[in-house]
Amino acid sequence: MNGPLRRTVAAVAMVLCAAALPATPSATAAPAPAPADAQAQWIDRNTVIWKGAEHTAAQLESGAHGIRIRLTPGTLTPAERAAYPHLATYPAFTVDPRDRGLARTALRDRLLATQRRADGQRTTTGVQIPGVLDDLYGARARHAALGPVFHHGRPTLSVWAPTARTVALELDGRTVPMRREDATGIWRVQGTRDWAGKPYRYLVTVWAPTVGKTVTNKVTDPYSTALTADSARSLVTDLDDPKLAPAGWSQLTKPAAVPLRRARIQELQIRDFSVEDRTSHHPGQYLALTDRRSDGMRHLASLARSGTSYVHLLPAFDFATTPERRADQEHPGCDLASYAPDSDSQQDCVGKSAARDAYNWGYDPLHYTVPEGAYASDPEGPARTVEFRRMVQGLNGAGLRTVMDVVYNHTAASGQDPHSVLDRIVPGYYQRLLDDGGVATSTCCSGTAPEHTMMGKLVVDSVVTWAREYKVDGFRFDLMGHHPKANILAVRKALDALTPRKDGVDGKSIVLYGEGWNFGEAANDARFVQATQQNMAGTGIATFSDRARDAVRGGSPFDGDPGIQGFASGLYTDPNSSAGNGSRTEQRARLLHYQDLIKIGLTGNLADYTFTDTTGRRVKGSQLDYNGAPAGYAAAPGDALAYADAHDNETLYDALAYKLPRRTGAADRSRMQVLALATAALSQGPALSQAGSDLLRSKSLDRNSFDSGDWFNALHWNCADGNGFGRGLPPAADNKDKWPYAEPLLADPALRPGCAAISDTSAAYRDLLRIHTTEPAFGLATTARVQSALSFPLSGKDETPGVITMRLGSLVVVFNATPDRQDQTVRDLAGERYALHPVQAHGADRTTRTASYARSSGTFSVPARTAAVFRRG
Repeated sequence: MNGPLRRTVAAVAMVLCAAALPATPSATAAPAPAPADAQAQWIDRNTVIWKGAEHTAAQLESGAHGIRIRLTPGTLTPAERAAYPHLATYPAFTVDPRDRGLARTALRDRLLATQRRADGQRTTTGVQIPGVLDDLYGARARHAALGPVFHHGRPTLSVWAPTARTVALELDGRTVPMRREDATGIWRVQGTRDWAGKPYRYLVTVWAPTVGKTVTNKVTDPYSTALTADSARSLVTDLDDPKLAPAGWSQLTKPAAVPLRRARIQELQIRDFSVEDRTSHHPGQYLALTDRRSDGMRHLASLARSGTSYVHLLPAFDFATTPERRADQEHPGCDLASYAPDSDSQQDCVGKSAARDAYNWGYDPLHYTVPEGAYASDPEGPARTVEFRRMVQGLNGAGLRTVMDVVYNHTAASGQDPHSVLDRIVPGYYQRLLDDGGVATSTCCSGTAPEHTMMGKLVVDSVVTWAREYKVDGFRFDLMGHHPKANILAVRKALDALTPRKDGVDGKSIVLYGEGWNFGEAANDARFVQATQQNMAGTGIATFSDRARDAVRGGSPFDGDPGIQGFASGLYTDPNSSAGNGSRTEQRARLLHYQDLIKIGLTGNLADYTFTDTTGRRVKGSQLDYNGAPAGYAAAPGDALAYADAHDNETLYDALAYKLPRRTGAADRSRMQVLALATAALSQGPALSQAGSDLLRSKSLDRNSFDSGDWFNALHWNCADGNGFGRGLPPAADNKDKWPYAEPLLADPALRPGCAAISDTSAAYRDLLRIHTTEPAFGLATTARVQSALSFPLSGKDETPGVITMRLGSLVVVFNATPDRQDQTVRDLAGERYALHPVQAHGADRTTRTASYARSSGTFSVPARTAAVFRRG
């Protein structure tokens, strides 16, 4: 993303976090220090960097020990400059060799940098210590096993806490001392067999900079394998305990692995899936995905038979903001169904219980490697482990592999907040700090620092645990661009080492993808080489591509005017009354540019793919502009993930409701929905759709439903229940600025589709999936093969606005987004035998069946608002 859009993303994320995490009282009455209190950074045992200091003698002072570590003016080595590019211009100081042996002791107390300036004034600041902790302890600690580890039935508990004065274990009401390993900074204690299943916490006595004193924190284990309800205690749990394995777990048969470049992914939130499904025996729970005869599971199975290969679950690890016991969960205190479709009463009522209801997307991590208790039948104890595993079995049995959405880029809180785990064990280490010592929050909440050895280790260890112990088949990284590329590649390497014989899973078949957005304090590789879109090209790890998404929908998700149109929403060819679309001349030019973006998307967003654009120029994908950035960035199909909608921003149906002219009927809205989905479904590389998009799913125009409750989020598998549109104005916090646009739409009964439109959309989408699955040409492995097989024969100055014609091996695909039937003549194909693809010729959509081909002229005739696939032979 370029600057303005990137800043908007960060601003939206900040709002989300502020709303997601209710205020919690500080653990102490002491005032927090100003951010400027930590402008010095001890980056390794030899070097301190101090922003704003004079380049004269200074020293480090360590609290009650009276330690003084002398600093002399110095320079950074090339290696240090490479490791800390964002600090390279600040004054550097060298630690006196005589004092380097004091570092380990000094780091276990309050640490200040002091300097007497030339004017005689004494300057003091706090010291950031992650770099020196990595230097002193990281190399040895990174290979250690942490958390509960069992050997012949006896557990050993280990926690990394190098700055702690003491660490003890609070186990089942008693206190057990732990022993420190000086070389690693790890504290350990070995238990007896009867410890298994017992609750525990660590008692960590440590200097806490945010409150300016030494505290003893009672804190759960960052490497917890199980928890009590509401994450109050960790449990001494062995995930290899046979009691936690559901029947058939060790012999689990998975659907055949699908290469990432061919993956078709359904994004799903666990509670959304079943909470209003009257046919489910386990509404809102993991076990709902084992209810084979429920409407929801029947629908997922039908998608699997058509070609969907993965279900991507929104965060299902332990998160902070949902009460896990059902008795503690609040419900809206009013009759939501009694209000008008355009009323603001629903959102007001939902908002009053949102902080304590059962709903949240889960992007507020508390414990990264334990299933969330709110989705379990009983949150107390390890039942959630069994049920998560049964859920994986249920999805695999339906023909679907499982992807987990993981959120290692931030924590629910930091400092002494009760929802802070990592920062209360090693204060100032796991969170990413800004140059002045404040915690970075560009990700929405308290950012983590996977560039630090032990945070990077936690990411790798957690992912491997989910893969090995829960047989998860893929991982989607939230805000992956805030991770170092090296960290994500380390995950890939660790997964690749897993084998069926040794670990029970084939790690090489596990897919990885994530959000490669480029913004915040890490932007433009400021601190490290990021895992962003362009940087991840060629790694086999995909990033979401926003290029075709915006072209298909129109504008950007952050436009103040939601009526700005795009290719699949009528720009130029069926204009609405929005002034934001510009003049007719501007609309035409923008539509043609959008068509070029979509073409590159259809190639898999390849940087080196060459074609003729709509201006008549011969260009590479990387030369096509997307808001000031290269449109094409992928090195091979599989580097970019295509999508038209996901959980963020309005659903596709809601976006089209804003953008299509009000006069557009239900059948045509259905056709435009299918057309938009087709641009991703028929692309090279992986593609994702939000669960319910094939059913015209609406969230009543809510663009950020993370805390909007079941009323706005629940999936409706039975078309008689509608699609979710007209359930009231969406919550004010994130949508009030769009209420003037939303009110007349929600009040219009014509925009609430009936069963015919819903079922027709789903059937037509499944036909597209079948075509993708059965045609090898949609799974090309290299840029060279795509360049050879895929072309846009009518691209150029004379291209029809609103129509894209793609030739792919023996196939021709025509995307007609206009309200009229269109003839596309490819003269080079005159005399060739083509016919509508058998799947569509005998498929669900009667209108698409009228598509035809004239052999004598090479003319493909396609009805309005239709994606038609023709096959030679």
